[in-house]
Amino acid sequence: MVLFETGRSATVSKPRRPVPGAARTSFNRRVTALADAASVGTGRRWAMLAASTGAQAATAVLVHGPAFLIPALHEQLGLSLAEAGLVAAAPMVGTMLALVPWGVVTDRRGEREVLLAGLTGGAVLGSLAALSGSVLLLALGLGLAGLAGASSNVASGRVVVGWFPAGRRGLAMGIRQMAQPVGVGVAAATMAVVADRHGPYAAVWVPVGVCALAAVLVALVVLDPPRPATGPTAAPNPYRADRYLHRIHGVSVLLVVPQFVVWTFALVWLVQDRGWSAAAAGALVALAQVAGALGRIGAGQLSDVVASRMRPLRWVTIAAAATMALLGATAGLDTPVAVPLLVLATVVTVADNGLAFTAVAERAGPFWSGRALGVQNTAQFLAAAAVPPLAGLAVTGLGYPATFALAAVFPIAALALVPVRDERELS
Repeated sequence: MVLFETGRSATVSKPRRPVPGAARTSFNRRVTALADAASVGTGRRWAMLAASTGAQAATAVLVHGPAFLIPALHEQLGLSLAEAGLVAAAPMVGTMLALVPWGVVTDRRGEREVLLAGLTGGAVLGSLAALSGSVLLLALGLGLAGLAGASSNVASGRVVVGWFPAGRRGLAMGIRQMAQPVGVGVAAATMAVVADRHGPYAAVWVPVGVCALAAVLVALVVLDPPRPATGPTAAPNPYRADRYLHRIHGVSVLLVVPQFVVWTFALVWLVQDRGWSAAAAGALVALAQVAGALGRIGAGQLSDVVASRMRPLRWVTIAAAATMALLGATAGLDTPVAVPLLVLATVVTVADNGLAFTAVAERAGPFWSGRALGVQNTAQFLAAAAVPPLAGLAVTGLGYPATFALAAVFPIAALALVPVRDERELS
């Protein structure tokens, strides 16, 4: 194939004609993509999945771990729940602001470079936050670290989508998406305990360490996935074709609310309303996050089996509404079953993320998926950043049971938006 494309014959030697610059670039890009795909075996692909999952888990510790500083910020530093919620939301705000720009850079520069820059920046800026000694500087440092760490939310998913075929992509993305609950679980088991014993500033060294470790793994393992020969400028804008991506973004935003109500206030509810110690509550939340990670894998595998991302997404949405309503009712009645329902809610409310993330990347394509995933995550983080302070106000005025029950309204509203009929055959 290469001999004929370059104008050479296997039997007759002919002068080589000059190749125009654009044609040469296109040809070289095509051959490089084929060579990369052929030279990367199954083991390396799974290693890249592991490194991408590690990068996303490190970012989850960095961005969501500050939620477990709320008890220490409230009790040790005298902040109100709403004020502590604002500090916890700072890295989410930083992440939200940077997701689309990181998506643009990923579309143009590649995944490996973006992952390394973001993880290294998150470790450095997190170190400054840990050393600050000021609540204001702590929030600012966490916000800037979240801005850097946002790179993993876009680029790590792109690595998985680029290296796995459609029939295995749901499972692979489910494994990658388990990084978020695992990261939250690690944060719950470590940051809550460190903050309780040594203060909130000391606890910030946990995400600093995991971000540095993840950067090393990415440097050792990750390669940019191959792309088609056509460049980014030739790819059509998927947002102009139909409303499919818009609807998935809307569903994901609504489903963020119950997820972050549970994530942010599960530990505080167990400590304040149920009388648990911080260590015991952190251990239960960590175990629940591990179960949530396994739930994401199961949801991804199910989507491969039924050859659909949207039908399982609709099933998860129904389950989230039912679980949050039951949690609110049982917490209000102070029954023992409320604690197992909290664990179930932790599992159910995170199961949608991998399905939506995979569907967005598949529909957007290799030259728009960075931006599309940036929009997806920006919308989610915008909602997530609003949940801690607003839910903190709701807890203060209405109590935990009513806040849990109100969170069920959002998945009910999301049901009408799930675009099951507009889904295409997986390819």
